[in-house]
Amino acid sequence: MDHRVPSVLVAALLVLSSIIGLATAQPPRPGTETNGLTENESATLWSRDSDRYVSQQDYQQQYGDERTALHQLANGTDITFTRPPGTAATWTRNDFADLDAGGPDTSTYPPHASLEDGTFIDDAHATIFAVTPSTRGHLDAGETPLYIAPNGTVRGLVDYRVRVPTGNETGNRTVDWTLVSHEIENTRLKIDGIPVASTAGTHTPELQYHTTHSWSANLTLEANISVRLKKTVETTVGGESKTTVNYRTETRTVSDTLDAEIYDLAAYPYYAQYPNGETGVAIFQSRPWQGYTLTDDASARVRGVWRFYTARDTNWDRLVTSTSTSTTTAQSDAIPVRVHAYPSQIGPRAEPVRDGPDIIDTWGADRASPRRTIGENVTVEVVNESYTPTYGLAIRAKTVDREALRVGGIVRGVNATIVDPQVGSERQLRESNLSVELVSQTTSNATLQVELRDNQTGAPIASNGSDRQYPIGGSAHSGYITVGDQRVETNESGVAIVTLDEPGIYTVRYHPGTWLGHDPAYVGDTASVRWHPLGTLEGWVAFVFEVGWQAIPFVVTFYAGRRLLRMFGPTESYYRNQ
Repeated sequence: MDHRVPSVLVAALLVLSSIIGLATAQPPRPGTETNGLTENESATLWSRDSDRYVSQQDYQQQYGDERTALHQLANGTDITFTRPPGTAATWTRNDFADLDAGGPDTSTYPPHASLEDGTFIDDAHATIFAVTPSTRGHLDAGETPLYIAPNGTVRGLVDYRVRVPTGNETGNRTVDWTLVSHEIENTRLKIDGIPVASTAGTHTPELQYHTTHSWSANLTLEANISVRLKKTVETTVGGESKTTVNYRTETRTVSDTLDAEIYDLAAYPYYAQYPNGETGVAIFQSRPWQGYTLTDDASARVRGVWRFYTARDTNWDRLVTSTSTSTTTAQSDAIPVRVHAYPSQIGPRAEPVRDGPDIIDTWGADRASPRRTIGENVTVEVVNESYTPTYGLAIRAKTVDREALRVGGIVRGVNATIVDPQVGSERQLRESNLSVELVSQTTSNATLQVELRDNQTGAPIASNGSDRQYPIGGSAHSGYITVGDQRVETNESGVAIVTLDEPGIYTVRYHPGTWLGHDPAYVGDTASVRWHPLGTLEGWVAFVFEVGWQAIPFVVTFYAGRRLLRMFGPTESYYRNQ
């Protein structure tokens, strides 16, 4: 495979640079290389390419063929994924075969390589090309760890050039240097200084590793380079020549180190059974993780805040070639691609959307937006403000197969080990019984007694947090009761006294604390009560009195009208004569 554009096409591209933007290195055109991916798959890889859209007409005129719909979409924006894709590793593995080193007089290296010089060895380096599977996590503005799988492959480039001293002739003495041999003796991979893999000397090592190391680690690619030179000195004295031969050997160790996080998950599930037969599941993991499935066929699943995109490692866009007399730079024929994880504005999601699991809580320490770490030419829906990473995720579902529970990580192929349930992991979730009674009332107010009990045992339920045990995470609130717009709590006897000063029908509702923080926990209940002053004899007496009092002016007016009418109106004889 050759990523370089033919010279004839270069001229055309320069003319069209305002359309397709060659200010940054462009990836190979999808469908032009055989690297194990389809055109659609390879089109999704390049989130760091320019997103200046080329119309179908311009594209057809430029390349003489048509694009797929996904290729066309990827030309104008970036494609994201709900789980870490395998395309990045497939591309990287196949493209690595195009990485070539120089001969003994030439050293090839990326611009970021750490070069070492010796007496006879120059521009020597060992540089990590890629680690697969792995994911670069964008957690916040200052933290972007590289998560690598416990089992994976490290690929690298090792190269150097040999400096052979120039021979010279001084008087009767002639010195000549000859390169006898040069080699990369061996290549090693170390994790925190401990060798985990090795291979015979090669310019392009591929080292498969397995480690039980966890958390932060230094991943080091190390190689020994040796050269052997022959020094011949010929001395002429009195017409006789004397030849002396010496051999000089130099060995240098070169290395490259990555700061990485060994991504080894262990999930801690908690369960609760709702009275109606539904199941609650809560899982906490102290690292970013993708989500989990609840059934064997993965028809019911939930994922957290993380989404993914793929982008090339720009450190390998170009390669430098050095000799004893010159240094040149050219576009690289080998481009590694990485998976990136970022917190999405889309947020946690459950599937199926309509009748799938319900997300009841998510939790994690708040973090700042990592938007500025995403880089140029990457268009993804990363959160703009602070967000809560879904280290904890709790759901309620109709069906859960505990044997089929699978927890997926943000590194491809890494699933969490399900830890056996611990003490407190099986939560009791019971029905509650809420009752309300009107215990006293006057014409201006009423007093209610609200009582909350365990429907199974009859024991009182205090909503002041005294039953909070073994908190898993998530919302920290205890239960409470609302009467209309009033919020009240029951005491240790499960009773709350409420005063009302407005007549009406009141709904009393119990809002229980989540089972994530209570054991036992309860489901909510409701009750209702009606209060009106006419509901008592005293109220009726007061009502009659008030109506009578308010009616006095009308009675007086009516009586006065009658009297006036008798005094000045027509007489009874008047009506008889009509």
